[in-house]
Amino acid sequence: MDSKELLHQQLKDIKTQLRLSMNGAVSQSMREKGLVYKLNFGVELPRIKSIAAGYEKNHALAQALWKEEIRECKILAGLLQPVDSFLPEIADIWVENMPNIEIAELTCMNLFQYLPYAPAKSFHWIADEREYIQVCGFLTTARLLMKKGEMNERVENEFMDQAISAFLSGSYHVRNAAMTAIRRFMQYREENAFQVCRRVESLKDSPLEAEKLLYNLVKEEVD
Repeated sequence: MDSKELLHQQLKDIKTQLRLSMNGAVSQSMREKGLVYKLNFGVELPRIKSIAAGYEKNHALAQALWKEEIRECKILAGLLQPVDSFLPEIADIWVENMPNIEIAELTCMNLFQYLPYAPAKSFHWIADEREYIQVCGFLTTARLLMKKGEMNERVENEFMDQAISAFLSGSYHVRNAAMTAIRRFMQYREENAFQVCRRVESLKDSPLEAEKLLYNLVKEEVD
């Protein structure tokens, strides 16, 4: 069997396994929550992970899965993509085609945080104006901060500028992702928490809802 035939067979096998694990109630519940997919089998994450465990990480297979407009295939793509062949330009293509918040969160967790160029790339995404590119930037940064929180002073200042600005003016998902990253930054060390507190101190009595909310969330984190 040549590599093309093997790839075709693997895709077919994966789709068969997904159909057999189908859960209509989960799929329906996702639709009601606004997670719309062209095709969603409603397969739960532990089952998707166990399907992924049956395959070696494989660049061609992961790329083929990502191109499928199927929820579970997109999740599997992030689990089966090898880090070393996932070039920065491919990462940009994936992020530009991110379908929704579920896939963004899972792909950042399963793949993006492990990329050798993740720190620089996530900052590049944060600075983008498009919703899911920003979301992936903040979620990847949050993951990196959980593992290793050091940034130099210039990067710290840039991160805080971007995160606060995104929280105050971004969409619901951007705001949540930015806040996740701010929290991880604050949790890394006390000095970081002080820095963020100093940044938002002036928002305490702001008449603007977003500014007041940011102040309260930061205060909650410290308390």
